[in-house]
Amino acid sequence: MPKLIALLTLIAFVSVGAVATYIFANKESLELNATPETKNEATSEYTYISPISVEYLRSLNITTNEVKIESNLLDGVNYSQYIASFLSEGYKVYGLLTVPKAEMPAEGFPAIVFLHGYIPPKEYVTTEKYVQYVGDLAKNGFVVFKIDFRGNGNSEGDSSGSYFSSAYTIDAISALKSLQQSDNVNPNKIGVWGHSMAGNTVLRAMEVSPDFKAGVIWAGAVYSYKDFVDYGLNDSSYVHRPDTQKDSPEQKDREVSPEIQKIRSDPDSIDFEDAFWSSISLTANVKYLESPLQINHAVSDPVVSIDYSRDLVEVLQSADKEFEFHEYPGGGHNIVSPYYEQAMENTIDFFNKYLK
Repeated sequence: MPKLIALLTLIAFVSVGAVATYIFANKESLELNATPETKNEATSEYTYISPISVEYLRSLNITTNEVKIESNLLDGVNYSQYIASFLSEGYKVYGLLTVPKAEMPAEGFPAIVFLHGYIPPKEYVTTEKYVQYVGDLAKNGFVVFKIDFRGNGNSEGDSSGSYFSSAYTIDAISALKSLQQSDNVNPNKIGVWGHSMAGNTVLRAMEVSPDFKAGVIWAGAVYSYKDFVDYGLNDSSYVHRPDTQKDSPEQKDREVSPEIQKIRSDPDSIDFEDAFWSSISLTANVKYLESPLQINHAVSDPVVSIDYSRDLVEVLQSADKEFEFHEYPGGGHNIVSPYYEQAMENTIDFFNKYLK
């Protein structure tokens, strides 16, 4: 397959009604390689569009190449395993790919884009972490593509996290589009699974692309940004705050505006219902969620408060969205045994229902 470099569509003009904006008095206020902005010639003000705005991401034409097999790994119990890659905005992103050994259905296997939670990027190894999670999904007849977000492990690009950058969302959608080009995958039966930080990525990606036909979140966080202020995160390994600047072109997807900085410097001054915050809030944009969502969370989670999930459930209920919510009395942040088995059974049943 010829390599297709992912294109980032620049918006020449966007109205406030279409995409929420944040106004800066002069060009110097905009950070390096900011996402599209428009200029009011009468006032010389620039209108900044957040790179994590749902409307902005929905306007992009995200393209990629077909999944490329890089190397073979030892087979699983009833599936083959590979190190594979794809392109996301031109960056080479690696991942662990599993393919069932069973006879392929006429339209291809159902597939799951698997999104990892936060692991220090320099410590991340493709074949480590989530081994049992991937194996349990793989042996139940799914193609599973556990992608290494950009900047993690050997993947190229900026490891900017999910909450204050659109990079990981674009990676997830690029992985989806890459799988859709594979001969052994049913392009209309692809779901997404995410843990912790990636819960934010799952919901944002599903609001951006209706091609994700089902989503599952384990112990996810940060859906409205007000919830981030209310509940925080208890993880000493993760610097959970927005970056203050962009130092290179590969950091262009970061949200670094003066307004986003308030979330750490002056959260009490934030109006979470204004145009800027509404544009990046996943709960404010839940109208775009077209596919069913399952949420799993342990009451005992010491890292991500279960209130993140409970608040999201209230929004989904109010919006009359199709979802499931499972609380577990124990299991911690990773929902480990003896609760893991029930959570994974719920996950497999959900994907079976909507992807097979």
